[in-house]
Amino acid sequence: MTRPPYFNIAPDAALAELGPPTQAGDFQTISQACARGMADLSARGLSEEGRKSLRLFSTWEITKYLIPVATAHFRRVLKANPDLPQGRSETEGGAKWFALDEVMRLRAHFGAEGSKAKEYLPFRPEGLPAKMVAVANFKGGVGKTSTAAHLAMSAALDGYKVLVIDLDSQGSMTSIFGGKVKDEWSTVFPLLARHYGEHLQSENRARVARGDAPLPLDETLGEARKVTAQDLIQKTHWPNIDIIGAQLDLYWAEFQIPVWRMSARGWRLWDALTDRLEADGVLDEYDIIFFDTPPALGYLTINGLAAADILLVPLGASYLEFDSTGRFFDMLHATFSSIEDSENIAARALGLDELAFEWDAVRAVVTRFDSTQQAEMAALMQAYLGTTLSPHRQDFTALIGQAGESVNGIYEADYRDFNRETYARGRETFDATYAAFKKLLIGAWMRQAKEG
Repeated sequence: MTRPPYFNIAPDAALAELGPPTQAGDFQTISQACARGMADLSARGLSEEGRKSLRLFSTWEITKYLIPVATAHFRRVLKANPDLPQGRSETEGGAKWFALDEVMRLRAHFGAEGSKAKEYLPFRPEGLPAKMVAVANFKGGVGKTSTAAHLAMSAALDGYKVLVIDLDSQGSMTSIFGGKVKDEWSTVFPLLARHYGEHLQSENRARVARGDAPLPLDETLGEARKVTAQDLIQKTHWPNIDIIGAQLDLYWAEFQIPVWRMSARGWRLWDALTDRLEADGVLDEYDIIFFDTPPALGYLTINGLAAADILLVPLGASYLEFDSTGRFFDMLHATFSSIEDSENIAARALGLDELAFEWDAVRAVVTRFDSTQQAEMAALMQAYLGTTLSPHRQDFTALIGQAGESVNGIYEADYRDFNRETYARGRETFDATYAAFKKLLIGAWMRQAKEG
């Protein structure tokens, strides 16, 4: 009988394999090894100039996924309009391929000249600000960053102008979009510091008027006053996706924010990100802003959630993830109710409008779904959560697995590396995820437009 491998382990052999003890300095060696490995992996998706580049899109893809027009008509329009992008072929008489910015020019042409009955341009009411979307859960491994990244890519392919804001100091979203972040001064940190500094200045004016000594404005806050959101926004290899990136130093904000809050109890820290983005005109420059939040309900996550119009909560169809997500919603309730209660004591005393957080929509989304193993669990979750759980399940496919193992998203994969059928099946689940999200987006904009 063959015994399990945990029987009869020789102590001397185990000692020989153990190696020397690990010291604190060894962590740096491990970190450097990871960095070298990631640089190697990233380089496989980079251009010769050292930056990520977005692949080209074929006529087949454009007419199937991006511009709702028959392929033959698409070709006739190109032939009749030689000033439009004509694409390029790898072989004589071969398929035409276009860069995404060229697709955007073609979409604009069809939107202006094509049938008004077709949706060439994505829905966006004039005069309304961008919709902000937070993707959050405090459990790791639920597909949070992957979901946010692919929704951003879907929206960009649909014609929206997108800003991605990485609030997670791990910086995975930043890596996906090729962002380069030197330190915390290239993240959202200076926006939060500036908001606090402006509050402190207002508070000091009131203190001086009462004859009290002003609170000190340190060098960090002075430097933050010079930084706008536009200073932090980077272009990506997608022509209509920009990013404010993150890296490890951003985690410092989780320690600094409570210190500021202790010094100025009246500072509405949860409004910092919203107010700065609005004041700097960012909400007018973009259609959709996605926040990728840390897997914890800290101050950065609270800022992202408070700013959001739409909250998406990815989770797996498992007992533990269902339980964890329930606790996440319980913490959201406790956190935001506590903020409201605290603020409204003063508001009622002063006869001011009371604070009430509100989101256009909150949806839990099942990710990495295996219908052969998880159908019963997903049905149970749907029964209990009702409309809060999106009925769409984001299936796990081989193509999704391959995308997760690289720095590229599914929409960045060239279908010639597989075949059309495999590619079409692989992207179906994310197309459906985006369709469910787009319904929320359009509904939220319509409600806002009707309410005036």
